[in-house]
Amino acid sequence: MGTLDALETACACLKSGKVISYPTEAVWGLGCDPFNEIAVNRLLALKDREVSKGLILVAANLGQISSLTEPLSEDHRALLKRSWPGPTTWLIPDQSDFFPSWIKGQHDSVAIRVSDHSLVRDLCLKFGGPIVSTSANVAGEPEIREREKIEDVFGDSIDYVVDGELGDKHSTSEIRDIITGKRLR
Repeated sequence: MGTLDALETACACLKSGKVISYPTEAVWGLGCDPFNEIAVNRLLALKDREVSKGLILVAANLGQISSLTEPLSEDHRALLKRSWPGPTTWLIPDQSDFFPSWIKGQHDSVAIRVSDHSLVRDLCLKFGGPIVSTSANVAGEPEIREREKIEDVFGDSIDYVVDGELGDKHSTSEIRDIITGKRLR
């Protein structure tokens, strides 16, 4: 299956409420449509992760998250432009409550990054917006760096695995708060 066919299949899965796995900058990720509560709850169950923690989203470009960035100060928007695309996940206040509580968890902000991984960007572009991007592992277990381990850990619970190569990063993205600048991970 070619890359375009794989992306179309992955997007069809996302749009029908399924959970996919795909390579990211450093580790394999799990993803779903952030606006589909059933899909998000299924993904959380696979990871044994509490909804209160929130989830990271990944986008192809700033335009896909303009509802979050427009209320920010010019300095904050400039900071995002300097750091993206790239490995920094920013916590951005969701002042208009655009994203649902099952994405934000107990927080008022959304954790999001604009990826520099071409397959992830292409996936978000074809999907038409940001998708959930959480490491493909059970909570507390090491992140998965080999495609073969996806099936070992999750079996048939993943609806589709997008073949591809991991990026060249050696660790997951750092997480920073856009308002305070504080590094959280």
